[in-house]
Amino acid sequence: MRVLIVGAGPTGLTLGIDLARRGVEVRIVDKAREFFAGSRGDGIQPRTLEVLDDLGVLEAVLKEGAPPAPIRVHLDGRTVGERRMFEPREPRPDVPYPNPWVLGQSQLEGILRARLAEFGVRVESGTALVGLEQDADGVTARLSTGESDRADHLVGADGGASFVRKAIGVAFPGTTDETFRMLIGDVRAPDLDPAFGHWFAAGDDPAEGVGLSPLPGTGMFQFVTRLGTGDDASLTTMQAALDRFSAGVRLTGHGWSTVWRPNVRLADRYRSGRVFLAGDAAHVHPPTGGQGMNTGVQDAYNLGWRLAAGHDLDGYERERRAVAARVLGATTALLKRYTEGREDAYRRGEENYGLDITYRAPGATGHLVTGDRAPDAPVLDATGARVRLFDLFRGPHPTRLVFGAGAPVGEPHTYAVLRPEERPGPGQGGAYVTDVDGHAHAAYGASLGDTFAVRPDGYLA
Repeated sequence: MRVLIVGAGPTGLTLGIDLARRGVEVRIVDKAREFFAGSRGDGIQPRTLEVLDDLGVLEAVLKEGAPPAPIRVHLDGRTVGERRMFEPREPRPDVPYPNPWVLGQSQLEGILRARLAEFGVRVESGTALVGLEQDADGVTARLSTGESDRADHLVGADGGASFVRKAIGVAFPGTTDETFRMLIGDVRAPDLDPAFGHWFAAGDDPAEGVGLSPLPGTGMFQFVTRLGTGDDASLTTMQAALDRFSAGVRLTGHGWSTVWRPNVRLADRYRSGRVFLAGDAAHVHPPTGGQGMNTGVQDAYNLGWRLAAGHDLDGYERERRAVAARVLGATTALLKRYTEGREDAYRRGEENYGLDITYRAPGATGHLVTGDRAPDAPVLDATGARVRLFDLFRGPHPTRLVFGAGAPVGEPHTYAVLRPEERPGPGQGGAYVTDVDGHAHAAYGASLGDTFAVRPDGYLA
């Protein structure tokens, strides 16, 4: 099995890691000559943190990033209070990472590239896809280097302007609003306390202003404001926007910046034969809600195990396109709140966390059914060491949990989940864990003899 990935952003890198750890031969190319440097998608949602845990990079992500900072509100140059975009939540037995995390996208990409390199795979920069043909046995890609490459599958993770999507003739319907523009970029503001985000506005219109969010490990802030006609993404424009609100803040330099327009689109299909689309190549989102990068990472996580196993490849589009459609609806609604100047436009709730994503069949009912996220829980292993169910799931394999009964001997990644008073019976000497606090039984709504099969991507089979 050989897979060519076009595009080395978070989506392509996630897919590369997931395939490489399964022993699949991977090549990943990107037309950019240099790696992206900037914050762009800097919000990592709780479900994505769970994915990064499984991929073996969470420790680095947590070390380099930080929780979302509280926001100081400044009106007419005076500090009038604080607010939070998210209310911090305590970890629960079934949800170990309950809060979003902030880390600039280029920093995340660096962590993912380092992990990919551990499998002997490196991104080939300055290498664009310029053509492709496919047949029943594979895909032939023509590259800007002049070479042709042959792969069993090709995945386009090459962004909203995807060459791959256009090459396979997949429509990308949606809307672009040229009348609304936002400036987003990274700036240095030495006068501001980096322990806080900051919102500057006028007292008579507090919902229209400038936001600056600290970017961990960079000494910079992500700058966001609505642009007027003719404004550009320069430092001069950013400084002028702040000065309108008597901010008294000096901007001393900036890095990446862009002018963003509402561009909301969803590909008609995610697959054409042996070619797949993922991330922004399949869906583009407003920045409101911080969902675009997260949705792309989860696309890759859903697709990787299917490609490696050759299992239910059509299920990728069926599951992930429905999720993207729902997320696009939610982020568009948030953008509408912002454009209407609503005071609650900055608020984000659990619907943004990704923990409620489910692939359950329409009309399915029950506490936990096929397609739902498999919950975590603390347990003890056979040596008495404290572990988590997520520790059992971690890796490229499926897992089976058998509640209250011994696991068959020799069946890999199958565990009996026992209460403290239970012991494996005769002939049931397989692996087991003990649910000393009852959290696993509660999370799964499990009774004696219940069995749960967990897919490699952490959803119930």
